[in-house]
Amino acid sequence: MAGRGPAPKDPKRRARKNADPIALRVIHAEPVAQPELPEHVDWPPQTLQWWQMWADSPLSADFTSTDWSELRDTALLHAQLWSGDLKVAPELRIRVAKFGATPEDRARLRIVFAQADEADEKRAPTGASSRSRRGVLKALPDA
Repeated sequence: MAGRGPAPKDPKRRARKNADPIALRVIHAEPVAQPELPEHVDWPPQTLQWWQMWADSPLSADFTSTDWSELRDTALLHAQLWSGDLKVAPELRIRVAKFGATPEDRARLRIVFAQADEADEKRAPTGASSRSRRGVLKALPDA
């Protein structure tokens, strides 16, 4: 006797076709160095630190001129926020999320730091016994 339930639908009559995703378009792009912030703006110290944080971040190693241009525009919003203009906070959050600013943003963008890969390699293999995963247990003296 075959499986339970109705027979599967004819693939030609299905509503969802789940077609193959569009192939990626691979282009060659040269990363560029971080530009300076414009001098005509009175930058809050927090924004200057934020800008330096992006310069030091491994995420920015592959930034192109268009990436830095967008981030420089975002720095203006960051400066406005730190100058007391709270209405720019939602737009600032949306923009920095596109660059992977938080762990949640990086997860959504499918970005993993190399340390996570190394930790996975050191982890006990799947199917390993609980004893091999926890190591040697030692009894503690009674209190």
